[in-house]
Amino acid sequence: MILVIGLFFMLVSWIISSRLKSKFKKYSQETLSSNLTGAEVAQLMLADNGIRDVQVISVGGQLTDHYNPANKTINLSESVFHARNAAAAAVAAHETGHAVQHAKAYSMLEVRSVLVPLQNATSRIMNIIFMVMLFGGFMLPSMIPWSLALLIIIGCYFVFTLFAFVTLPVEFDASKRALAWIEARGIVTSQEHEMAKDALKWAAMTYVVTAIGSLVTLLYYVMMFMGGSDD
Repeated sequence: MILVIGLFFMLVSWIISSRLKSKFKKYSQETLSSNLTGAEVAQLMLADNGIRDVQVISVGGQLTDHYNPANKTINLSESVFHARNAAAAAVAAHETGHAVQHAKAYSMLEVRSVLVPLQNATSRIMNIIFMVMLFGGFMLPSMIPWSLALLIIIGCYFVFTLFAFVTLPVEFDASKRALAWIEARGIVTSQEHEMAKDALKWAAMTYVVTAIGSLVTLLYYVMMFMGGSDD
C-alpha cells in the first residue's frame, strides 16, 4: 500500500513538474517590456524595501532558485539571473519576497527556520531506518520492536508534514508580495503579470503536492500502528 501511495504522488509530482517546466519555457520566449534581467528585478525589489545586506548571485542548474537566510543571498539560476522575461521576473521577485519576509520577521518563515534543523535530523533518522528495512529487515525486530519502529516513523513523518504545511503560507506569501510589487512598480504589463502569476501558481503546486503526500503517508503509518491497515 505504501508503495502505491508513493508511486501515485511521484506521478503527480512528475506531471506538475513537467507542466511547470513547460510554462517557464513558454513564458521565457518573449522579452519583458521593462527589459530588466532577473538579477535587476531582485536588486530593485531589495532597494525598494530598504534591504541592503542581501546579495543577488547566480547559481548553476535549472529551477535551483532559492533564498538562503543563513548568508542572506538570493540565489538565481543562470536562466533567471540573466534572462529578461516574465518567468525570470516572477522567480526573481518571488525569491526576493523571501528576503523581504526575513527582513520583516514574517512569523511563518521564522517557524520554518526553527524547524529546519529538526527536519534535517529527522531525514537522517528515516534514511537509517529505511536502509535497515531494505537491506536487513530481518535484523530490525532484534534491534527494536516493530511497534517502536513504527512510532519513530510516525514521529518523523509528523515532522515532515508539519514542515511541509508551514512551508505553504511562506511560499504563497512570497508569491503574493512578488506579484503585487512587480505590478505596482511597472515591471510587467497586465499580460506579463498574468504570465508571472501562472508560473508561480504551478511552482506553488509542487509544495502543495508534497504537503498532501506527506500527510497521506503519515496517516497510513498511524493506521498501521493502530491496527487499521490490513497490510
